[in-house]
Amino acid sequence: MSAIEARLAELGLTLPAVVPPLAAYQPAVRSGAYVHTSGQLPMVDGKLPVTGKVGAEVTAEEAKELARVCALNALAAVKSVVGDLDRIARVVKVTGFVASASDFTGQPGVVNGASELLGEVLGDKGVHARSAVGVAVLPLDAPVEVEVQVELEP
Repeated sequence: MSAIEARLAELGLTLPAVVPPLAAYQPAVRSGAYVHTSGQLPMVDGKLPVTGKVGAEVTAEEAKELARVCALNALAAVKSVVGDLDRIARVVKVTGFVASASDFTGQPGVVNGASELLGEVLGDKGVHARSAVGVAVLPLDAPVEVEVQVELEP
């Protein structure tokens, strides 16, 4: 077991199976020293636990927890490409998309769920640049979607 997977276990988390693509793309792609994940939905056992807009059908707190799931799914996608999460040198960028009710402006707080999970799991290697974007709708009516870019150790 890698050190990162051991840390996940300490936190009571298990790395899930990679979420199969919903369309014509790969869950993650390596380019040189970087791995870019596709947008990860908060799928659990092949389905979305919650759907709808944040600030309407979904609370900001629920969406923050779903963003954690997205980040965990992103780590699984990275592992599927590199084989060992201990190869991560650092998380470079996180982009979070939040399906938002028209008056919801708390997107950064929602995406904190992903950022905080990466920090808990990776420590200083999890510190990253980030965007948190409100959108009208996401695939399958998901409340949140997160993509991650990581740099690998040489």
